[in-house]
Amino acid sequence: MKATAELQVIPIGSGVSVRQEIAQVVALLQGYDFIVETHASGTNIEGELSTILEAVEKIHVLLHQEGSIRLVSYLKLETRTDKTPTLVGKRL
Repeated sequence: MKATAELQVIPIGSGVSVRQEIAQVVALLQGYDFIVETHASGTNIEGELSTILEAVEKIHVLLHQEGSIRLVSYLKLETRTDKTPTLVGKRL
């Protein structure tokens, strides 16, 4: 099932800058067959629902392995039955 998503990953206790951790998140997402668009407060993703969920789990595993003690992720998902959801379709 195709889906669009907005993902925000927040490493807690990693210090003021989380640039390194977020760069790892983006690199991991770009390794998938996703359309990925980063923005100031998160990342938009277009792809298969099951693969998006798999990627979120891998992000948590990776960042914990790299030393992040606590992670909070906010994930908004959209699926549709009338047409295939796309990021292009969301643009104004």
